[in-house]
Amino acid sequence: MHNADLITPQHRARTAVIYGRQSTPHQVLSHQESLRLQDALHERARQLGWPDDAIEIIDADLGLTASSAAHREGFNALVAQVTLGQVGLILSYDVTRLSRNGSDWYPLLDLCGDKGCVIADGDGMYDPATVNGRLL
Repeated sequence: MHNADLITPQHRARTAVIYGRQSTPHQVLSHQESLRLQDALHERARQLGWPDDAIEIIDADLGLTASSAAHREGFNALVAQVTLGQVGLILSYDVTRLSRNGSDWYPLLDLCGDKGCVIADGDGMYDPATVNGRLL
């Protein structure tokens, strides 16, 4: 994982959340590797210092498009937890799984920057509180 030095004890004192989403019910059925990817993200959270009981998986949005967060219960639960300062790390296979809509994505980035939550995917780790992390 790139930039693992972004993780601090303050991050590890909170939950690591693995967010999973696939766009359609067909993808959920036909792309069985998603469970393997979820397990790999769980292992990465462990490697970054989170114990199993501090790793949460949010997969309520399987089969739902990311075009809007209005109907995505899992995304809204994630935003609520970040808002409350409960999340230190958000892990996703790809950050585009979180949102493809700027009106949902940018408020999440702002919240993460304000609340000290790092975002990680297969390409790297990002701290939205920093200039480079804001480029995400």
